[in-house]
Amino acid sequence: MEDWTGNNRTLGATLGASNHAAGERPREDYYATHPDMVRDLLNAGAPLRERVWEPACGAGHIVNVLRARGYEVYATDIVDRGCPDSQLWDFLWEFECNPAGDVDIITNPPYATALEFVQRALAYVQPGANVWMLLRLQFLEGKARRHLYDVAPPADVWVFSERRTCAKNGDFSKTEGGAIAYAWFHWIKGHSENCTIKWL
Repeated sequence: MEDWTGNNRTLGATLGASNHAAGERPREDYYATHPDMVRDLLNAGAPLRERVWEPACGAGHIVNVLRARGYEVYATDIVDRGCPDSQLWDFLWEFECNPAGDVDIITNPPYATALEFVQRALAYVQPGANVWMLLRLQFLEGKARRHLYDVAPPADVWVFSERRTCAKNGDFSKTEGGAIAYAWFHWIKGHSENCTIKWL
């Protein structure tokens, strides 16, 4: 019997995520990362190798900062939102080998499928590679995520010391003061030791 390779439904829809429609991530699930959230991470000395994949690139808020800092960035998304030099790719549902090769991964995943993004990223990258996910701090809790932490705990979690804002549909003109605690979660493929908390 051949291995099942899926159909036209994304993993989030298969798992019953009500706001993750088949074929396309819904527009209301797109929250763009403020560029300062990326700059603060890089300025703090966070490890990131030269070749990077951003698999939910949106309009390029993370990508543009990285490229300006000299990183070679492979940018993809399930929807074309205008990110320069990007390609359409369903990170959760296209099962070919990693199209970017040996890279680190950094992204702000859709909230409804954040766990699946982490799992897929760790499956894609090579041992020793970095995986960075911008997530709500509450991602630390929950029964569904406990198994992930038992098997593949983050190497460290970089917590913003003040509330930050991600812009719905990429429109920062309509955002006000942040009400959500965010952190950059950092995995190193193969790391199995205790997680360290750091602050930005």
